[in-house]
Amino acid sequence: MDHVYNGMPATDLGEVGWHKPWSGGNGGNCFETMKLADGRVAVRQSADPESPALIYTPGEIAAFIQGAKSGKADFLLT
Repeated sequence: MDHVYNGMPATDLGEVGWHKPWSGGNGGNCFETMKLADGRVAVRQSADPESPALIYTPGEIAAFIQGAKSGKADFLLT
């Protein structure tokens, strides 16, 4: 991968290495993640694997996970 950037086609990252961290019980349609060689994390929509990939730094992913664990994302469920 020569140049990884936010919004790039997820297919440009290849098909190997994508993981579904969990499924929401909706038939497997959820998001997929891939840890990149430089520590960043790519996220794509599993129902549309050709969609743009969102690229997050390790710090951004850690902040999201810690916030979700502490309930700061609970508003998304209502």
